[in-house]
Amino acid sequence: MTMPDPDSPTLRRARIAWCVYDWANSAFPTVIVTFVFSVYFVDGVAADKITGTTQWAYALSLSGIAIALLSPVLGSVADSAGRRKPWLAVFSAFTAIGAALLWFSYPDPSFALYALVVFCIANISFEVAQVFYNAMLPTIASNEKIGRLSGWGWGLGYMGGLACLVLLLTVFIQADPPAFGLDKERAEHVRIIGPVVGAWFAIFCLPLFLFVPDTPSRNVPLHVAARDGVATLIATIRKVKNYRNIAWFLCARLFYVDGMNTMFAFGAVYASGTFGMSTEEVIMFAIAMNVAAGIGAASFGWIDDYLGSKKTIVIALTGLILFGIPLLLVETKLWFWIVGLPLGLFMGPAQASSRSLMARLAPAEVRTEMFGLFAFSGRATAYIGPFVLGTLTWMFDSQRIGMSTIVVFLGVGLLILLWKVREPA
Repeated sequence: MTMPDPDSPTLRRARIAWCVYDWANSAFPTVIVTFVFSVYFVDGVAADKITGTTQWAYALSLSGIAIALLSPVLGSVADSAGRRKPWLAVFSAFTAIGAALLWFSYPDPSFALYALVVFCIANISFEVAQVFYNAMLPTIASNEKIGRLSGWGWGLGYMGGLACLVLLLTVFIQADPPAFGLDKERAEHVRIIGPVVGAWFAIFCLPLFLFVPDTPSRNVPLHVAARDGVATLIATIRKVKNYRNIAWFLCARLFYVDGMNTMFAFGAVYASGTFGMSTEEVIMFAIAMNVAAGIGAASFGWIDDYLGSKKTIVIALTGLILFGIPLLLVETKLWFWIVGLPLGLFMGPAQASSRSLMARLAPAEVRTEMFGLFAFSGRATAYIGPFVLGTLTWMFDSQRIGMSTIVVFLGVGLLILLWKVREPA
């Protein structure tokens, strides 16, 4: 697809709409995966905190395996068929519906399996959708502005997660009585987060489908696209050694994204279980963390375009490690706040600059496929981090020991990135 005039109103509108999708979808990882539903499941649905932490860890591991298998294959199929929007629409819909169905996760251990199955389906759909969403980035931004747009999108995403958290906190969780007469005894004021997140996602994703141009269809039947796509994927994996920088970058990302995803998935569980923070306190911390993360993602977008994506990722990972270690050692809520908030500044840049670095490294003719491998690198070992954390937490009856594995994953990814990845000028 030929890119329109970079200053045309059509392309400017497309960039805004693309960023708004980040605003829409960030409610799911922020509210469901990280800060609210995960805590509710461990504290309110599971039999006890240790059992809940272990079950949540294994659910993330299983969904991570499915994502690792599906993402590169579907990315390759989309490259063969041409269009990306239909795939994005399907998986976005599954995410929104899955989130809404979490309403039926009643506060009883007998509903633990239901909650985990529905969460896994929604989580898989969310992550697979990112393959097609991320692949749109280079079609609406020139190479020298990719980092900026990626950072702005991620920053707006953090603001979207923040706005959704504030809405839930003020209207439902802290309100007395909660809106719509919800019953706190049955945890309805917390379970409502599922339908709210589903509606939030469905409404705010619409601008992307209205204003972002799609690559043209190649009029290839689905079964032919699937056959050709898988064949192309296999060929790409075989010749990935010819893309040396991409191969090493994806290898580094295997480790540091696994560490980051585990941090996101268990940060609130750690705050609740180890520091005794209530749901309201966790959400207040989440709001402050999202503000810091949004500022970091948006401001580091300029640094990305000035210094390069690799250096930006290095800075972000170093910050995560330097603040992550003392977070494992502090004993009080006050110090958890003092050390934890600066950590947020480095979360967004590591993610946004990874996306922009992949966009700069990937050849245009296999871009969606490469973003499928990009998603694969973020999920190929995604089951290992939660599995190791859950197992160590269960073995030692300690969330601190389980969380310590995150720093190891971040450190290994940083070392590979420093030694092996070369960013083109």
